[in-house]
Amino acid sequence: MKILVTCDPEIPVPPILYGGIERMVEILVNSYIQLGHDVTLCANSDSKINCKLIGWKGKKSQHIPSTIINTLQLTTLVYKEKFDIVHSFSRLAYMMAIMPFSIPKIMSYQREPSIKQINKAVSLSKKGSLVFTGCSNYISKKIEKVAEAYTIYNCAPLEKYDAISNIDQDAALVFLGRIEEIKGTHIAIEVAKRTNKRLIIAGNIPPEKIDYFEQKVKPNLNDRITYIGSVDDEQKNEILGKAVAFLMPIQWNEPFGIVMAEAMACGTPVIGLAYGSVPEVVENGVTGFVCNSIEEMVEAVKMVKQIDRKKVRQTAEDKYSDTKVVQDYLSLYSNLISKVK
Repeated sequence: MKILVTCDPEIPVPPILYGGIERMVEILVNSYIQLGHDVTLCANSDSKINCKLIGWKGKKSQHIPSTIINTLQLTTLVYKEKFDIVHSFSRLAYMMAIMPFSIPKIMSYQREPSIKQINKAVSLSKKGSLVFTGCSNYISKKIEKVAEAYTIYNCAPLEKYDAISNIDQDAALVFLGRIEEIKGTHIAIEVAKRTNKRLIIAGNIPPEKIDYFEQKVKPNLNDRITYIGSVDDEQKNEILGKAVAFLMPIQWNEPFGIVMAEAMACGTPVIGLAYGSVPEVVENGVTGFVCNSIEEMVEAVKMVKQIDRKKVRQTAEDKYSDTKVVQDYLSLYSNLISKVK
């Protein structure tokens, strides 16, 4: 197939540090190329990817002039190149001008969908040429009320993660994510204190969240609760694999959270609060625990050694592997192409 994939203009593919959507796009593009497909990527011009790269001329997603520029750029590219399918992980607005075209189009949502925008896109699109995906049932069920939508989960590249079945008795808990209130770093600290467990905190501090770090995180750091900064894939594999559990104490409806799949790829159970996709990604009592309070998270830490780490890894292989997700998308492509033809 001749495939066009799009990603927002701010972060390169692959991302240097943070960028969950960009990591997903990297996995898909590299896999498609290995399978012999002809792939073009519209993304940040600093992207380093082994396919034809088209750098967006408009550099900001939430910026009307950039949106107009990128919409014209995408429309011209699609008109000239005759792709078999367009798969967008970027702004739905960029595809508005090609909606009446017969070319199959997929819009993948990795964040809260705009139902107003979806309705507009559906009204403009050639019948049967546009479908949507959500990275969890939490997202896709919102879309399917107004448009054709499918759930295709995010994934972890399993070859990058080592499954560890046996861990030290004093193994640490791990929090890995942006250091900010909605991610619940302060809750992870509270759970570690109440369970007398070591805690490793890893992740970037957004510039606007420095005060949160200084007030809610830094005063609690000591020889048992440590902050190690941002981590690369190798470091991530190391700390997740040796953890007794990964803590996901989110305070918002996170659409997926790729780090849950990464932890499970290491065989590490996930203990999370029941927001967003957590209740569907974490199988309670099997791959971790879904909790409704700090108190329940504390109890879950006490029970976590009952979890079979081999089964956690197996679940990652069955549901959240890069191989499965790539095939799920390619199957959707084929079905949509055949339906439009």
